Amino acid sequence: MNGFDWNLIDWADIGTASLDTLTMLGVSLGFTILLGLPLGVLLFLLSPRQLLANRAAYATLAFVVNALRSLPFVILLIVLIPVTVKLVGTSIGVAGAIPPLVVGAAPFFARLVEAALREVDRGVVEASQAMGATLWQIVGRVLLPEALPGLLAASTVTAVTLVSYTAMSGVIGGGGLGDLAIRYGYQRFQTEVMVVTVLALLALVQLLQMGGDWLVRRATRK
Repeated sequence: MNGFDWNLIDWADIGTASLDTLTMLGVSLGFTILLGLPLGVLLFLLSPRQLLANRAAYATLAFVVNALRSLPFVILLIVLIPVTVKLVGTSIGVAGAIPPLVVGAAPFFARLVEAALREVDRGVVEASQAMGATLWQIVGRVLLPEALPGLLAASTVTAVTLVSYTAMSGVIGGGGLGDLAIRYGYQRFQTEVMVVTVLALLALVQLLQMGGDWLVRRATRK
């Protein structure tokens, strides 16, 4: 490519940054699902005309979720620095990026879970109730299995969102490809590094989307 000096690229740094991004993505996605799934289920159960319908509780929980979702992620990174330091001992690097990643993505995933559960045929739930199924049997054996394709799609969307969040965490030294792009591509005007990091992030998003679509198709056929 004209004007590009590929010798300026330290491929070892690119490899390390890619590994850091994958680590942040994997760990934060795991915690996001662990926290966001029950939160989404609870939102669904408390909503009107559902099994645990409670207008006040639903409104309160929905307000908290919406408040967290409304904060721009860059602002959330800064606001959570004291909490992050208490949890993991640092606010920079891979470890320092994970708590804000989870806090930013879990409410988003919870809303997607709630929407996926709303797609389950109400008649299936009512039939389970008529057969004497308990609340947790309905959740574990009816709602979640029936909503599996939607939940997998929600996980894919969340994973792709987390990729963009990991890139933004580079603003406060969060590590990964975003940090590399800011330190070298932006601050030192090394366009070559910027191009490589952007291409790496694009490839990661494409792979995540293709893998997620494949899982959804398999779940739908069952």
